[in-house]
Parts: sequence; structure tokens; C-alpha cells
Amino acid sequence: MSTRSSRALAASLLKQLWLPVLCVAVLLLATAGNTSFYFPPATDVLATLWRELMHGSLVGDLLFSLRNIALGLAVATVVGVGAGLVIGEVEALRQATGPLLDFARATPTVAFVPVIILTLGIGSGPKVFLIALGSLWPILLNTVGGVHGINPAVHETARSYRVPWRLRLLKVVLPGALPQIFAGVRVALSIAVVLMVVSEIYGSPVGLGNFILQSGSSFAVPETWAGTVLIGILGYGLSVLLLAAEHLLLGWYHQRPPRARRTTSRNEVTSSCSDT
Repeated sequence: MSTRSSRALAASLLKQLWLPVLCVAVLLLATAGNTSFYFPPATDVLATLWRELMHGSLVGDLLFSLRNIALGLAVATVVGVGAGLVIGEVEALRQATGPLLDFARATPTVAFVPVIILTLGIGSGPKVFLIALGSLWPILLNTVGGVHGINPAVHETARSYRVPWRLRLLKVVLPGALPQIFAGVRVALSIAVVLMVVSEIYGSPVGLGNFILQSGSSFAVPETWAGTVLIGILGYGLSVLLLAAEHLLLGWYHQRPPRARRTTSRNEVTSSCSDT
């Protein structure tokens, strides 16, 4: 990696991390020496989190919750993208399913938690189903919107070259809708984390939600805060991974336009000449 690339990467990390680091520092200083039973010092919470990860059952709970989120999001992505591509391509189907999709999106998935637990039990399957059900709608609707937002000239060009429908769907429509699909997946990720916690609180012998429930029921306040902090770290880490995958797959979308690149290159050359 060149010196210029290293400096750009360091500057980007600094812009993204200075505020979280500042918030953590302020929190550590503000809670230092705090004697409140319900709001222990942040150092105690972090020490409890480390202890539970190293010597407790928190690693098993984390892996169980992470697997449920991964499976639920995978199912929702496959079904939502597949159905969204078809619905977005067929105008009559898109208009017919519009009211139904809006109704399904407006219905809170959390309301189905008792019914799903009552009918399907408290195993891992019902939790994956619940996460997939709640994550499906933003992915599906964003896919439909992404397909519908593609320039009509692109479709006309593909039809004029007699590109088969399946090939046009995979090579033209899907890449054009990918930016909005990733936006839907980012929204679905936050929903998946919430549904993971709720499903494990209501009925599960394992998982981060169950850890928080058991800790709160036994008035283990540092453990309760530690579980909450770990859920936030989990959600943030998954968001960073998803954003990295988006930049890797959609480099053509996130890169600067050619005019901006030419202007930047010209300024760099002028600066180099003036330095010499």
C-alpha cells in the first residue's frame, strides 16, 4: 500500500471513529466512581463483559444469536430479492401486489412472536423464521423499487438485442437494482437484531436475549448492561461487514465520477510541479 493510500485510509478511519471514541471516553469519565445500583461504572460493565466472554456462557449465547441472524437474513435476502426482481419486472404484478406489500410492511412483526412460539415451539427454527419474516419486507420492497427505478432505455436496449428474459434479469436488472437492495438489507439487519433479542427473551434457553432476561431477573445489573453492550457491538460489527461487502461489490457505484477524478489528478499534478 502506498503512502498516499495509507494516509487516506487513516484519515477515513479518523473521521469515522473520533466521535465513538470520544463518547466512550466521556462515558468512562462520567461513570467513574458511580455508586448507583442501576447504573454501575462503565469500567465494571466492560470488566464483566470480558469475564463472561472468557469464562462464562456468553460466547455460546453470542454464537447462537449470530447464527439465527445469519440464517434469517440469508433466507429473507434470497426470497426478497428473487420475488422483488419478478414483481418489479412485471408491471401488472407490481400494481396488484402493491397494497398487500404495504399492509404486510405496516404490520409489526413483533406481534407474531407469541403466536409463532405457541405454534412452532422455542427452538432455533421459530426464531430464524421470525427474523426472516421481519427482514423480508424491506429487502423485497427495496428490490421492487430498485428494479422499477432502472432507466427504461436500459430495458429497451436489452430487448432490442433480444437478450433472453432470464439473462436480462441476472445481468441487467439485478446489477442495476443492487444499490437499493443493499439499502434494504441494511434496514433489515437492524430489524433482525431487534427480533433476535425479542424472540430469545420470550422463549429461549440460550441466546443474548435470554442472557439479558436471566441477568435482569436475578438483579445482576453489570451482567445485564454487559449483554446490552454486546448486542450493540454485534449490530455495529455486522453493519461494518455489510458496508464493506457493499463497497467491494458496488465499487462502480461508489467511485467518483470521471470528471472528479480528472480534476483531482490535475490538481495533484499541479501540486507536485509547484513543490518541485
